[in-house]
Amino acid sequence: MRVGLYPGTFDPVTFGHLDVIRRAAKLVDKLVIGVAINRDKGPLFTLEERVALLEAETAKISEATGTVIEAHPFENLLMRFAEEVGAQVIVRGLRAVSDFEYEFQMVGMNRALNDEIEMVFLMADAQHQAIASKLVKEIARMGGDVSRFVPERVVGELRHKLHRKAG
Repeated sequence: MRVGLYPGTFDPVTFGHLDVIRRAAKLVDKLVIGVAINRDKGPLFTLEERVALLEAETAKISEATGTVIEAHPFENLLMRFAEEVGAQVIVRGLRAVSDFEYEFQMVGMNRALNDEIEMVFLMADAQHQAIASKLVKEIARMGGDVSRFVPERVVGELRHKLHRKAG
């Protein structure tokens, strides 16, 4: 069984993330979405909320591709988590040259930790290249429409979360 790992914070999950998940699911038999706890980023959504949103949004992808897709939180080293879930490949999405520069450095470090696990990079579809969770949250905080960037369920959760925070 080919197992892939797609790690990230997913705060919140965007159409760009889902595009990478959809395409990665065609490459593996099982795709684990590693939801990074990453307290340093100060996520808007709790870990449980991010996992639940991913599970809800990937159910149809799993059904359509026949690939098992699971979302799991992790806080340890990426390569250690990849070993724990039995991943042979780590999938990363690229949007811009700046993403490539960061990922280039990470590949070297990760290969030093475990050179048996391959890194696979998928370019974001052109219509999703500008989408970043950080920008989505900023637009939503300012009352802007984010429905072109995130699924309807996420739009509702963003509104609810920001309304509670403001109230």
